[in-house]
Amino acid sequence: MIDKQLLQKRFSANAKTYDQFANVQKKMADCLLTQVVMKRSGSSPFHILEIGCGTGYLTEKLSRHFQNATITAIDLAPGMIEIAKQRISSERIRFICGDIEEMELYDKYDVIISNATFQWLNHLEHTLSRLSSRLKREGMMLFSTFGSGTFHELHSSFQKAMQKLQHDTNARLGQPFYSLEDLVELCERSVQPVHPTAAIFGTETIETERFHSVKDFFTSLRKIGATNSAQGPYYQRPSVFKEMMNIYEKEFQENGHIIATYHCLFVGIEC
Repeated sequence: MIDKQLLQKRFSANAKTYDQFANVQKKMADCLLTQVVMKRSGSSPFHILEIGCGTGYLTEKLSRHFQNATITAIDLAPGMIEIAKQRISSERIRFICGDIEEMELYDKYDVIISNATFQWLNHLEHTLSRLSSRLKREGMMLFSTFGSGTFHELHSSFQKAMQKLQHDTNARLGQPFYSLEDLVELCERSVQPVHPTAAIFGTETIETERFHSVKDFFTSLRKIGATNSAQGPYYQRPSVFKEMMNIYEKEFQENGHIIATYHCLFVGIEC
């Protein structure tokens, strides 16, 4: 389970550095934008709901492409909302600070969109069901999230360090992610009871980033607030982390840089 108060605190604290380090997240946002523009090329959506608007990167692009639309942009972190408001100011955009898993939604939307946010939800299946009930007839929901192959280098190095030091190999860093197949099946269970004829499709891509060291990689995660926010004890034995970093830098290095893989999942739901 994700500790939402801790998550909110970390994202707010790092809102000012988010755009500098969130390179993959911005690529994912651009892919979502391309999809929604392509799917809605014949008509501009009247009302858009964006979940996890962050610093407003995608919000701004949606506003430019759909100049007749009103946008409701929600984010858990007040620090992110503050940056988003500085980035874009328009009567057509309403920013709300809140948790989509707890807040009530009363409007109906032509498009519901979310970039790199749903991995932070504790009850994804229930939330998708609620959101799908707020789609207008012929509305659509598009979202991106991270898949099971994300940071496989980190997880492999951690497990090898645990084995070498003879610690419990069931421990894991951070929360697990879905495969594309499992995520699409979850969407079918969530959405089709509400919209029996809904079309659900999914795609996946791999993005990689390169860093001078594992320490630099961890710094980039901290600078966007995306460090472990799971409830419960956090595995942090210094000996294991030191060995993990050694293994990582030895086994996943190319031309003097370590590799970090992002497994990016994209799901579309058309009613």
